[in-house]
Amino acid sequence: MEKEQMPAKQAKLNAILDAATSLLVEKPTASLNEIAARAGIGIATLHRYVESREQLMLHLGFRAMDVLREAFESVEKEAYAAERYIPRLIETLIPLGDRIYFLARDATVDNNPDMEHTYRDIRQPVLEKIELLQQQRILRQDCDAEWVWSVTESVLFLAWERMAGGHLTASSAAALVESTVRRGFGVGERQS
Repeated sequence: MEKEQMPAKQAKLNAILDAATSLLVEKPTASLNEIAARAGIGIATLHRYVESREQLMLHLGFRAMDVLREAFESVEKEAYAAERYIPRLIETLIPLGDRIYFLARDATVDNNPDMEHTYRDIRQPVLEKIELLQQQRILRQDCDAEWVWSVTESVLFLAWERMAGGHLTASSAAALVESTVRRGFGVGERQS
């Protein structure tokens, strides 16, 4: 009986997380009462799934890590020319912003050692690919891979924020991020 209940409980938690995500994109300071209302449940029901706002944010953070892992892995599995890696990664990540970007402002997620460890693990293949692109002189070699990825990630977060505010479309955001990164790091332009 318990095995049957687990998928239903997980499905309900996922529905709560979906509702929380959509509300937190609009209003990052939303209360648990507001999140429960968005999910169409009472606060007591919400507390059966999450004990606190901090726990809710951690659930959202780990779910965002899963989204990033899947995105990184899907780009890694695609066959394309090496110089297309960063542009393809950007194109893949831009539509995922609403599930990720609002977490950047949350101290619960930022200061969680498990979250930091998980993120370090999932981004390691990206850093290795950047190093390879630097060795192939597709990316600048005068800065480390961590810097290249940190700047790219920061520009992505800015684009996601602008998209959430209605100032950029997904296609224009992808083009803008790609152009910014290409000009900053020589993406797609071999150096002599």
